[in-house]
Amino acid sequence: RAVAMSVSHSSKLNKLVREQYVRLPQDGLVQVTYVWIDGSGEGVRCKTKTLDKEPKSIEDVPEWNFDGSSTAQAEGSNSDMFLVPVRMFRDPFCLDPNKLVLCEVLKYNRKPAETNLRHTCKKVMDLVKDSHPWFGMEQEYTLLGINGHPYGWPDNGFPGPQGPYYCGVGADKVYGRDIVESHYKACLYAGVKICGTNAEVMPSQWEFQVGPCEGIEMGDHLWMARFILHRVCEDFGVVATLDPKPMTGNWNGAGCHTNYSTEEMRREGGLKHIEAAIEKLSKRHDYHICVYDPRGGRDNSRRLTGHHETSNIFEFSAGVANRGASIRIPRQVGQDGYGYFEDRRPAANCDPYAVTEAIMRTTVLNETGVETKDYGDH
Repeated sequence: RAVAMSVSHSSKLNKLVREQYVRLPQDGLVQVTYVWIDGSGEGVRCKTKTLDKEPKSIEDVPEWNFDGSSTAQAEGSNSDMFLVPVRMFRDPFCLDPNKLVLCEVLKYNRKPAETNLRHTCKKVMDLVKDSHPWFGMEQEYTLLGINGHPYGWPDNGFPGPQGPYYCGVGADKVYGRDIVESHYKACLYAGVKICGTNAEVMPSQWEFQVGPCEGIEMGDHLWMARFILHRVCEDFGVVATLDPKPMTGNWNGAGCHTNYSTEEMRREGGLKHIEAAIEKLSKRHDYHICVYDPRGGRDNSRRLTGHHETSNIFEFSAGVANRGASIRIPRQVGQDGYGYFEDRRPAANCDPYAVTEAIMRTTVLNETGVETKDYGDH
């Protein structure tokens, strides 16, 4: 019996017909799609406008606005929000010369919207720029049918237990590789610093990695990679969820492991700087847990149980090559005596701006406790 996959109606429209229109010349005009983070702190929104020539830099892209009352970012009586372009990418959906532009959202009074976490992240990254912080983030996600059930799982049951699926090959091991490979190519075309991908431990779960990125670039590139993922999934008629524990029971959750180093950690003898940073992190565990998912740790509490390759949310731990620790020092780094470390606590639906900012506040700016310092405008 053929199982009807739960895909969206629009994915069944004839894509060859669309192709005919995509190829039409534009006579020098350019479509620019503005992308921003909505009031949930997790969702992305977009809209497109025509420019009369190809923008060569972000300064060539004008500010725009949108109705914040429809994105949970403003009330109807005063709903205009500003879109301030911050980073430009090539558009893999409409192709050159068209652009995707990531934007910060400002309120009517030009103050950052509540879910615009880039604003303070940028201030902090400017303060610590001499330490040259590099990040690489590993974005796990799960493919769902539009019925909310993991894509490719039996309609009325479960696949076999975890084991054969991680980095798996074969129609009975992995589901949705077309989506993953399309996303990878689209990111490369766009100029997103995607550096790898693999099938994850739970079937229908995948991961892509972005980095190394310096400073604010990390959040910019990961958010655009997420936008492209959702947009690719739309074409295929399925949904990518960043829920940290999409399936209860004996299944792995989804994280966004964050690899981090400063210039001094990457140099000969850097291990002592790595250990000093981990010591600072150990004293500020509660603060980090609070910013590592959009709900102050509630989402992560479903994932960080001490099982399924996670640490316990209530305890800080660190170890070499230990995937059950809060912080993992890769074995190679232990041997070489320099390199980077991995914070395994951030949830799949974390805001990368919040995560990278928190790491810098604790390890470079030497903040302690649960309060953060306001550094004003530098």
